[in-house]
Amino acid sequence: MTTTNRTMTTDIPPTTASDIAASDVVFRRVALRLIPFLFICYVLNYIDRVNVSFAHLQFRGDLGLTEAAYGLGVGVFYIGYIFFEVPSNLLLRRIGARKTIARIMVLWGLVSLSMMFVRNPTQFYIARIALGIAEAGFFPGIIFYLTSWFPDRHRARVLSAFVLGIAVAGITGGPVSGWILANAGGWQAMHAWQWLFLLEGIPPVLVGLVALWYLPDSPADAKWLSADERATITRELSSHEGSSRSTHEFGAALRNPKVYVCAFGYFTITWAGSVLNFWSPAIIREAGIVSTWHIGLISAIPYAIGAIGMILAGRHSDARKERVRHFACLALAASAGAVGLAVGHTHFTPAIACLGLLAIGYLSCTAIFWTIPASFLSGTASAGAIALISSVGQIGSLIAPIAIGWLTTRTHQITSGLFLAAAVLACGAVVMVRLAPRVAVAGA
Repeated sequence: MTTTNRTMTTDIPPTTASDIAASDVVFRRVALRLIPFLFICYVLNYIDRVNVSFAHLQFRGDLGLTEAAYGLGVGVFYIGYIFFEVPSNLLLRRIGARKTIARIMVLWGLVSLSMMFVRNPTQFYIARIALGIAEAGFFPGIIFYLTSWFPDRHRARVLSAFVLGIAVAGITGGPVSGWILANAGGWQAMHAWQWLFLLEGIPPVLVGLVALWYLPDSPADAKWLSADERATITRELSSHEGSSRSTHEFGAALRNPKVYVCAFGYFTITWAGSVLNFWSPAIIREAGIVSTWHIGLISAIPYAIGAIGMILAGRHSDARKERVRHFACLALAASAGAVGLAVGHTHFTPAIACLGLLAIGYLSCTAIFWTIPASFLSGTASAGAIALISSVGQIGSLIAPIAIGWLTTRTHQITSGLFLAAAVLACGAVVMVRLAPRVAVAGA
C-alpha cells in the first residue's frame, strides 16, 4: 500500500511550504554534487577556447598573421562547432552524459595542446576548426543535462552558477596566460605561446577521464540519492513538462517558431562574447598597458564585474519569474558597453568600465537565455533543439570575429567593429522583447 501511494504521488508537484522546502533540500544537494565539477569543466573549456586571444599578442609575428587573419582563425573554430553540435547532443541522448562529456573534454584538450605545433596561418585555421569539432556539443550538452535535473524554478540560478565558469575562466585564465607569456619564453627552446597551449591543454584531458566515473547519466543512476529523493526530482520535472505544454519531439521542435526566435536572440549575444573573449587583451594594450603579465591581470577585472552582475540578475529573474525582459535589458546593457568601448577604448578607465558593462550583459544574458527554450522543450526535442539553437546562435561567433577583424584591418582601429557589435546586440534585445512573448502565445 505504501509503494502504491508513493507511485501515485510522484506526479503531484509540491504545493505546501513544507513540501517545497523539502524538495529544495534535495535540489540543493544535487547542485552541490554536480555544479562544482561541471563548473570546473566549463572553466577549462573557456580557457582553452579563448587563450588564443593572449597567444596572438606574441604569435602574430611567428605565424605572419594580420588582424583579419586572426579574426578568421577565431571565427573558423565555430564551423566545426556548428555542424557537429546537434549530432553530438542527439548522441548524448543515446549514450549518456557521462561518456559524452568525457569524450569531448579529452578530445578538445588534445587538440588544444596540439596548437603548440602550428607554424603558419593555414595550420592555425585547421587547428581552430579541429578544436571546434572536438568541443561541439559541450555547452548545449551541459545545458540539457542540467535541465534533466532541475525544474524551471531553479534553472536561472543553477545556470548562472554554471555560466559563472566563463567569468572565472576570465578571472583566472587571464593572469595565468599572462604569466606564462611573460616567463616561459625560451624554456626547452620553445616560444612562450607554445607553452601556453601545452600547459592549458593537459588539464581537460585529466578532468575528462575523471568525468567517466564521477558523473551519473541521470537522477535514476545517482546512487548517492535515496529512492525518495529520486522520486522528488522525477515528480517536479514531470509536473513541469505536463503543465508547460512542452514540445517533446525533435521534428515538432523544428516546426516551432519559438526555436528560431530564441536562436536569433542567442546569435546576437554571441557578438558580445566575441568582443570580450577575443579582443579584451588587445583593447587593454591599446589603452596603454604594455606588459603581457599586467594585461593578463587587468583582463580579470571585467569578468569579476560581470560575475557579480550575473549572479544578481539571475536571482532577480528567478524571483520575478520573468526571463525575456531581463534578457532584453541586459542585451541593451551589453550594447551600451560596446558603444562606450568604441568611443573610449584608448583611455584606460573608460575602457575597463565598458568592458565590465559588456561582461555584465553578456554573462547575464547567457545564463538567463537558456531558461527560455527549456520552458517549452522536453525529451528529445530538448536535446536536439537546444543544440540547434546553440548552433544557429554560434553563427554569430563565426561572423563576429571575422567582421570585427576585417573592419579593424581596413580602418586600422577597432571602433567600427564595436559599433557593429552594439547594433547587433540592440537588434537582439528588440526582437526578443517584441517577438518572444508573441510567439510563446501562438505556439502554446
